Amino acid sequence: MSTYASLHCHIVFSTKNRKPMIAPNWEVRMHEYLGGTLAGLGAFPQGIGGVEDHVHLLVGFKPIHRIADLMRELKKESSKWVHQEFGVEAFAWQEGYGAFSVSATARKDVQKYIASQREHHRKQSFRNELIFMLERAGVEYDPQYLE
Repeated sequence: MSTYASLHCHIVFSTKNRKPMIAPNWEVRMHEYLGGTLAGLGAFPQGIGGVEDHVHLLVGFKPIHRIADLMRELKKESSKWVHQEFGVEAFAWQEGYGAFSVSATARKDVQKYIASQREHHRKQSFRNELIFMLERAGVEYDPQYLE
């Protein structure tokens, strides 16, 4: 039998110290770059969105992928790209990320959620959003690492 898999994660991570570093005039290009980088690493980007201080990704994975390796490369390459493309030397991603499994039946809802980030964050902070996601997924966390 061949190996078949449906492995999807909703991943969220922020800029260093949650500073609003992602400028609106290059936000779409960054999202495209993140998607292209993921594809280059063999993953399947299925939704990318965010606001000035964080991004959300819906990513399909192969069974051979390690999320930690993909995230390390994604953050490294995208930081380097921002430095080179826009001259924003202070740009950096915060350490860590949230990764939440997504069932095949929930993918469309997660895609809609990711696409509506700008509207969503008019009402809710990233910190509160992350706490909600962690609690909904039953993930224990230390509040000191949410800053």
